[in-house]
Amino acid sequence: MAYVVDFQDVSTVGLESSPVADALAGLRAHEARYFSTKYDHVFTTHPAGEGRGAEIAAYVARVLREERDLVIASPVLEAAECEVDGIRWSHVFHESGLAVNVLYTLAEGGKRAVGFKLAQGMEVPEELVDRFRFARQRSKLAGEIRGTFFVIKGEHQP
Repeated sequence: MAYVVDFQDVSTVGLESSPVADALAGLRAHEARYFSTKYDHVFTTHPAGEGRGAEIAAYVARVLREERDLVIASPVLEAAECEVDGIRWSHVFHESGLAVNVLYTLAEGGKRAVGFKLAQGMEVPEELVDRFRFARQRSKLAGEIRGTFFVIKGEHQP
């Protein structure tokens, strides 16, 4: 069942199995606030094991594998996708506390990148250690977020 993320009243709905569920819920709410403020978009997630959530999770996994030969070991709990201002954003939230998003401008020559965000309290996943450097950011909703990204080189239509 789809879940509309409320950044006013942060909830762990759908993320309960994560050892950093509260921090991951804050990170998810942080994303929801960004999309609400910047694009007036309601951020809605889907369970990763079914329907639309499974499709989004498979798309993000394919981009990671094809671009950087990356496979994230932690299971995906939730996924979200939206299209605003000609950009498709695909998000997945992993049980470990890792959030991955694919920013994909639909017009030729636009920005295309993969972003990684680590929920407060989680270690850098082994798959990302020594491959990326993480910057720190403070968030009222998520505490300290560590993040990094890489630019997408290929074509990755869903």
